[in-house]
Parts: sequence; structure tokens; C-alpha cells
Amino acid sequence: MVQAAAEGGAGGSGFTTILFLLLLFGVVYFLMIRPQQKRRREAQQMQNTLGPGDEIVTIGGLHGTVVTIDSDVATLEVAPGVVVTFARPAIARVLPKAEPVVETEEVIEDEPVIEEPPVVVEDTTADKSKKD
Repeated sequence: MVQAAAEGGAGGSGFTTILFLLLLFGVVYFLMIRPQQKRRREAQQMQNTLGPGDEIVTIGGLHGTVVTIDSDVATLEVAPGVVVTFARPAIARVLPKAEPVVETEEVIEDEPVIEEPPVVVEDTTADKSKKD
């Protein structure tokens, strides 16, 4: 009788184990694999749209301007006259282009100056000494 109960419990336990493994795989897929694939696609798209003149940051933190792009190599200018070559996947992000600053002349109208009369403070200590 004990043996029959143990065999019956083992069948339900196997289904629970398979269900738990499927649930675990689903959680791992949606929390780890899928976001990583999305980041990889975005990085691939960013690297494919690079062009000369783009300001970038490498995975090592080096800032530079793209001079030329080949199939798997990017040539960057990191300082005037200093050119380095990087693998395309080493480019972490593209910096947004700075908008040109348009200087406008502001006309400030002269505001009328209102002069207030000076405030006179009376000395009360002198009055007390006269009373004594």
C-alpha cells in the first residue's frame, strides 16, 4: 500500500518538475535573453548608420570624430592630427550633434530709474541724555 502511494506521487511530481523548468526558462528568456537581443540589434543598427563627422564614444571611453568607415574598421580623430583605428563593434554610442548657437542681439530698453528719498534715522540716544 505504501509502495502504491509512492508510485502515484512520483507521477504528479514529474509533471510539476517539467512545469517548473518551463516556467523558469520563460522567466529567463523574458528577463535576460530578449532584452540582450534588443540591445544587440540597436548597437548593430547604430554601427551601420555611422558616417564621417559623427562624434562617438568607444567602449573604452575614448571620445573622437569618425574620419572614415570601412566594412569592419572605423578611423577616428581623437585630437587634431591624431588618428586611431578601431574595430566597428568597439564603438559604444554616438553623441548627439550639437545644435549651432545663433547669437541674437537683445534690445534692452532702459527702464526708468526711480530714486527714493533717503531714509533718515533719528538718534534716540541723544534724546535720553538730554532728559537726564
